[in-house]
Amino acid sequence: MSTALTGPNTGPKPLTQGHQSRGILAALWAFVVIPFLALLAAVPVAWGGWLGWSDIAVAAFWYMLSGLGVTVGYHRYFTHGSFKAKPWLRVALGVAGSFAVQGEIIQWVADHRRHHAFSDLEGDPHSPWRFGESVGGLTRGLFHAHVGWLFNRELSNRERFAPDLLADPATRRVDRLFPLLVAISLLGPAAMGGLLTASWQGALTAFFWGGLVRVALLHHVTWAINSVCHVYGERPFAMRQGDRAANFWPLALLSFGESWHNLHHAEPTSARHGVLRGQLDPSARVIWLLEKTGAAWAVRWPKPERLTAKLAGAGQDRPT
Repeated sequence: MSTALTGPNTGPKPLTQGHQSRGILAALWAFVVIPFLALLAAVPVAWGGWLGWSDIAVAAFWYMLSGLGVTVGYHRYFTHGSFKAKPWLRVALGVAGSFAVQGEIIQWVADHRRHHAFSDLEGDPHSPWRFGESVGGLTRGLFHAHVGWLFNRELSNRERFAPDLLADPATRRVDRLFPLLVAISLLGPAAMGGLLTASWQGALTAFFWGGLVRVALLHHVTWAINSVCHVYGERPFAMRQGDRAANFWPLALLSFGESWHNLHHAEPTSARHGVLRGQLDPSARVIWLLEKTGAAWAVRWPKPERLTAKLAGAGQDRPT
């Protein structure tokens, strides 16, 4: 983490800054539970004939837009500074990340930087190892890391963990516009579906698939990085003591490369997470394209000699 954790002449700032308000908590319940119910209903709805090619196209478009907004924008750019971006791209990445409906940009970044500062140790907001290593403790911990932490948490101190974003007017503006961006994220698919099919039914089904189901699927893929990828998978690269981040290949494409989580915790600022043979990383490819167009620069691509030094054991594939 590149930002300082202390303020001038004040000593370390507190880790947290109070609990979520009741209004935010109520909204959180709505935006977690309602899309999840839609996800559960997806199979019978599709079986009933309420899934067309326009719905698939709309849902795929919004999944990629919002998903890459989180992985390339919220995560690799805003949180870890994996590259520098032109002002228009900075705003575009913040807006696209907001479409994932995972929280305001500054709070998201503060929470994630705190996670890296204390990964799987006391202070980590969502470690699955919080309740111990017994079957019961780990079961409870997995639920906590996946989604439970959102409903009973003290907010990470934004002044401590995200002072750079608080100092940026454009980022603060995107942060304040989060409720509007959520509305666009949910209603935009409906508008697209209605225009593509010229029908209210097309708008309704696109809202279901491209709005609710897409948000729920992206939520749980993202949250699985916090839960599954800190319990199960391969750990070829050495990390600091206590950190249990692991690679989980089945989520690689759905998470746009985020599930190559072991390398990410070994080298947090790296713009590429999938560095070994066969590790697909769509987010890194998007950053590469942005670099080629000149919209991004100073990209922190992984250095083979550093990666080789971090390989945890003999016989691992060498970085490509």
